[in-house]
Amino acid sequence: MVEVDPFWVMNIVGLLAFAVAGALKAADAGLDAFGVAVLGVVTALGGGTTRDVLVDRLPASLATIDDMSVALVGVALAIVLIRRLKGRVRDHPLFVTSDAIGLAAFAATGSLVGVQAGVSPFGIVILGTITGVGGGSIADILIGRVPVVLRDDFYATPAVAGCVGFLIARGLGAPSGIPAGLCAAVVFGLRMFAVRYEWRLPQVRADS
Repeated sequence: MVEVDPFWVMNIVGLLAFAVAGALKAADAGLDAFGVAVLGVVTALGGGTTRDVLVDRLPASLATIDDMSVALVGVALAIVLIRRLKGRVRDHPLFVTSDAIGLAAFAATGSLVGVQAGVSPFGIVILGTITGVGGGSIADILIGRVPVVLRDDFYATPAVAGCVGFLIARGLGAPSGIPAGLCAAVVFGLRMFAVRYEWRLPQVRADS
């Protein structure tokens, strides 16, 4: 029986999903074709590149053309889809779902890299969360928006919860793919529930 590498699976899924989400975000911001491609690629590669730098290894996006190729496929798919969508793209279920899939998959890959790098449990949570939210945050900055992770949206919290689930499953001795799968499932489920029921973290405001 062939054993499937959970990192490879999650990485491909995350790259495609975030490339689509980033390209849709760019189209919603009114960018041209080049801008759509750049934002899609940045969203797909930004979190993983940041993660790899933090653990002092050559970013996968620079080591081979594989990640870039997958990201460009996602951008091309998004461009086809953009022509079929009507209304504000960021409100479309396609954007919401692809963004949630990317967040879930990359939280899992970040956790797996944390294990490989030998960081602490806290470090695993940090790496998983950064991998999940990093690319989208860079993309938001490029189009002049406050990153969603810093606003009142329930976005980074699912990533943190998923990474904690990863640690629990791994601590219980689950087979290699189970912790990553659990992490992704928790992140995706919480993010979709947050969108559906409009969950928000409380804002901190100074009294007037």
